[in-house]
Amino acid sequence: MTTLNEITYVDWQFKQNSIGEVAEGVDDINQCISTILTTKKGSVPHRPTFGSDIYKYVDYPINEAIPNIIREATDAIGLWETRISVNSVSAEISETNITVKIEWTLNESRTKGITQVIL
Repeated sequence: MTTLNEITYVDWQFKQNSIGEVAEGVDDINQCISTILTTKKGSVPHRPTFGSDIYKYVDYPINEAIPNIIREATDAIGLWETRISVNSVSAEISETNITVKIEWTLNESRTKGITQVIL
């Protein structure tokens, strides 16, 4: 748990659903990816292209939805999270949610990470 007094990274943000904690490093990137994928494109007034259109494909047949979800996730992350390179994106659809798994590499340090977002 990192607090405001202990920030060591240049890039950080307040941790979602936690009072007084911050997300930095890999946690910051994971939180950014989650925010990008869970924000509907057009829902942020001054940034109309921020987010993704993953939700458009909820009612599509699975064989059509999965490639579109992967494309939307790849495009949105590529546009809005420039600190990383996306290595792979996979998606699974269950009766109650969509799970998107992103494997990425941090551009400057070659640190690898995996982010899983449940929609």
